[in-house]
Amino acid sequence: MPGASSIRIDGPAPGPGRPPAEPSAGPPRAKPPDAPHAGPKAGPLIGPARLAAAFAVRGGRTALVSRMHTAPLKIAKAFDCPHELAVIVMDASPGMLAGDRYELEWTAEQNARVCLTNQGNTRVHPSAPGRGAVLEQRFTLREGACVQSMMEPLMLYRDAELAARTEVDLAPGAVWLSADILCPGRAGRGEKFAFRRYGAELAVRYGGELIFRGRQLVEPAKQRIAAPGAWEDRTHIGTLYCFSDRLEAAHLEAAREAAERAAGAVPGGCLTGASRTWRHGIAVMAAGDAAWKLQRALEASWRALRRTLLGLPETVWRG
Repeated sequence: MPGASSIRIDGPAPGPGRPPAEPSAGPPRAKPPDAPHAGPKAGPLIGPARLAAAFAVRGGRTALVSRMHTAPLKIAKAFDCPHELAVIVMDASPGMLAGDRYELEWTAEQNARVCLTNQGNTRVHPSAPGRGAVLEQRFTLREGACVQSMMEPLMLYRDAELAARTEVDLAPGAVWLSADILCPGRAGRGEKFAFRRYGAELAVRYGGELIFRGRQLVEPAKQRIAAPGAWEDRTHIGTLYCFSDRLEAAHLEAAREAAERAAGAVPGGCLTGASRTWRHGIAVMAAGDAAWKLQRALEASWRALRRTLLGLPETVWRG
């Protein structure tokens, strides 16, 4: 897609001192005992695709210390960067099909620093009503850990359904950064808001206490998408979240100003805004008519937070 990707990384293949090469994909997914999306006349569904990875500091650098995956998910590459480990996630399928269920679990041990991205847009294909896809993620961050989840945009095709759920558990001193951009479909094929349903939930806990819960439900056929105060003439929406007990007012201002400058520099611009959450959080939002414009704005906020909060270079090392 046009525009810069969420994070830009490059570097040598793993060698001495770097994580070993990714093993071959795991066994085929088995049919679960209770398929949640199968209707009375639905065909058999395969079980969930799973990816679990843990990161820890070894010899003063963050390393991938354990991983498990089942097809079509896998870790395609891990780059041993000077300040963090950069990880690229791969989906070997054309996208999320009817009845698919993806379960991803990320664990960052004390002081580990990880930056996650994927190879391209997450594509959700058409499905029959009630047989949509499910995407579940869980992040566990120990003391002083940092996880940046900067994935490519989410693309919902005509008649697609997706239920997305994310849970984050933070220890003191940990930092979780995540960006999400929602595309309304393949605009070139007349698919703007032709998807059936998109539901997203985010729950963040700090020291076991729930400090944030967000829910979003988009059903274009049932809602007045273009109504004042709703999407109006905007078609794409994105959010950058940052949660940490280290956040201060200066970090909010840095993120807000960076997003506004970047939005003003793209042709046609886009709308941006930023605010504090109830506790230990910042949310930066952007709305516009193209995913790449939102990427520019949210990336600018991400870079500002890398500099001011994490003390890291604004981009991941390119080697």
